[in-house]
Order: sequence, then structure tokens, then C-alpha cells
Amino acid sequence: MARIWYQSFVHPVEQAPYIERLQAMLSKVVAPDMNFEVHGLDPPDHSFHALTEFRCAAQVIGNALAAEKAGYDAFVIGHFQEPGLIEIRGAVDIPVIGLGEANLLAALSMGGRLGLVTIDPVFVPWHDRQIRMHGLGERYAGTQALKMNLPSFMKAFTDEAAYAEVRSQFVTQVKPLIEKGAEVIIPAGGLPMLLFARESPFVIDDAPVLNGVAIVAKATEMAISLRSITNLVVSRRGTYAKAPPAAISEFQARLR
Repeated sequence: MARIWYQSFVHPVEQAPYIERLQAMLSKVVAPDMNFEVHGLDPPDHSFHALTEFRCAAQVIGNALAAEKAGYDAFVIGHFQEPGLIEIRGAVDIPVIGLGEANLLAALSMGGRLGLVTIDPVFVPWHDRQIRMHGLGERYAGTQALKMNLPSFMKAFTDEAAYAEVRSQFVTQVKPLIEKGAEVIIPAGGLPMLLFARESPFVIDDAPVLNGVAIVAKATEMAISLRSITNLVVSRRGTYAKAPPAAISEFQARLR
């Protein structure tokens, strides 16, 4: 049984209902010979600021090193902005899958141009930078943003009227992206991905809305399977060059 560490960026206790729903979804879609284990962060990613993302990245790098040492077969960064992705791939030898990257690549296999809908306007420039980092600018129609607080999102999981309101706001934000040429829509965050996974399929004006949780699960399965066939994970030339043991030890010492 392959063990997969899924790193969420929410608090493991304060957001336990979300983690339980996420765990249930992953368990539903994963292959029988693989098992996801969802882990939260303490302190979580509670401030919409680059400094908080940086702090979370350090925590997650440490967790990835611990996951590899504990025998996990893969590590998932379950946060769309995927801070620490490059550093983690350079620090461990197990597959590392980013929620954002996996969905971006899947979207480009389903349509010519993609659009994102994020949970807050503050993330729009962040996603613009993310798209540029992945080299996907020519196939990017843009990012639109909801303005939704966490309690409203959580209520939408159990209250049909609340769900209808969130869905309506989401559709409103998708329309301008379609006008700009988007053919595939990605909910840019684990929370909206999980919320809209109830609709299968979810299509707006012929543009599919991706079930990002299922996509990252299947991307992880593929990475594990390919490693077993090819004995390869990433290139060690350039971007993901392996960090020297001394660099890893120094980093871990600073986390203590």
C-alpha cells in the first residue's frame, strides 16, 4: 500500500470538518493500492500575505523531509500557490506534486486556454506570477476573484441556499474569463475545488470546471506508478538539483 502525505495549509483542529471532507474525497477517488493521509498546519496559513506563505513554506519543507524519512511514497502540496515546491523537489527523492501545477497541466490537456477563479482579490497577482513561473502565459486568460469569507464557504457544504449563493458568485466570475477565451476553468484553491466537486460534471457555457482534488490525486498516482516503472522522479540538472546533505541539515536545525 503506497502512503501519500497530503499537506493541507489549514489548522488540523480548527478546520477539522474541512480536513475530514477532503480526506473522504481523496479516499473515494484514489486507487485501491494507495492511501492519502491529510495533514494540517499549526499555525496555519491564516493571513493573506506573502510573508505567511514564506513561513508556511518552511514548515512544509520540514514536513516533506519528515515524510520521506517516515517512508511515505509521495508528498502533495495541497495549496494552490504551492509555496516551497521547488525547494522540496530539490530536498527529497520521492515524488512531490503541487495542487496548482497538477491542475494547470491537466487544464492544458483539456482546452487551449485556461482561467482561474480565486477566493480573494489579493491572490490575483499571486496567480499571475504563478502562471509566469510555470511558463504558461500564452495559454492563460486571466484570474477572477470571489470575495468570500471562510464561514460562508464552510456553510455552503451543508446549506443548499448558501451553496447556491456561492455557486452563483462563482459563475459570475467565470463569465469574463470565457469572454477572454478561457476554455477550461480552475477553482484556484482546495476549498472551492472540494465544494464544487459535488457537481459531476460542472460545466459553464461549455467550459469544464475542474475537480482539482481528483486531478491532484490522479497526478500523484501517476507519479508513483512512473517511478516504479522508470526509477525516475525529477531531473537533477538545474531547477531541482539535489540539495547537499549539509544544506538539508542546516535547514532542519533552523526549524527546531
